[in-house]
Amino acid sequence: MNLSSKDLRAVIALVDDRNFTRAAEKCHLSQSAFSSLIRSVEQSLGARLFDRTTRNVELTPEGKLFEASARRVLADLDEMVGDFRQYATRQKGRVAVAALPSMAAGWLPEILAEFRSRHPGVELELFDLLSDQCLALVRSGRADMAIAAAGPQEPDLLTHELCSDRFHLVCPKNHPLAKKADIRLKDLAEYPFIHLARTSSVRQHLDAAAHPLQMRTLLEVEQLATVTALVRAGLGITVVPSLTLFHFRQPGLTIRPIRVPNLTRRIYLVRSRGRSLSVAAAGLYQLMVARKPKTIRVDRVNS
Repeated sequence: MNLSSKDLRAVIALVDDRNFTRAAEKCHLSQSAFSSLIRSVEQSLGARLFDRTTRNVELTPEGKLFEASARRVLADLDEMVGDFRQYATRQKGRVAVAALPSMAAGWLPEILAEFRSRHPGVELELFDLLSDQCLALVRSGRADMAIAAAGPQEPDLLTHELCSDRFHLVCPKNHPLAKKADIRLKDLAEYPFIHLARTSSVRQHLDAAAHPLQMRTLLEVEQLATVTALVRAGLGITVVPSLTLFHFRQPGLTIRPIRVPNLTRRIYLVRSRGRSLSVAAAGLYQLMVARKPKTIRVDRVNS
């Protein structure tokens, strides 16, 4: 037995109209084709659904049983199709994004706000984590995409470069380096240094560019907000990418560019190579590509 939704809708049309001509018109069929379809349904079921007279069409007892089931199946089908269309048109859905904390706090909120205004029915989930953790969430399927500083060489990941990020010195405005015209990494080595944790992409890029030079590490912390407070208190200096500088535009701090040829952090939009994005996730992905971060050249900022 192979009944289609068309078969079920024909039966319900005849139940509702009690007339073959009107039911056939509703189903956009000729009366002969409609009558043949109803007979075919009855033959497939092995029972008559309708008693036909010259004046009327009535359901048989078996027809009444079938009507209830047919209406329930069609209602479920219509609900399923309607629900799916909402996902397909981004009226509903879910998108999970993993992002570097600096991106999650800086560039990304405006992107999410724009997406949310366009698609208020889509549920958003955000993980603000370090690069390796972001990539792990994409691999596991818990995140649809990641904004990370690593991943272009990974064979299981697809990457799209969003921007490249230059590094800057941040120090108190009364620090000797605040007035220096041309700053290089070796100029920083004699001063107490506030480092981010070794697992952070900022630290990994800085260590690689500085090697074999060693900084005078005073403190090593996890959060940029903590780095800001420590530098503002005069405990040391730090070096951070331009996309994190919004943390450091505060009274008493100076931001200066430094000349290090290999000290550039590239930020990538990363997704799984073997897993398609949902319609909602693809929409957010495209918006991120269209609204790439703009890194601003910083010659000097005194607060």
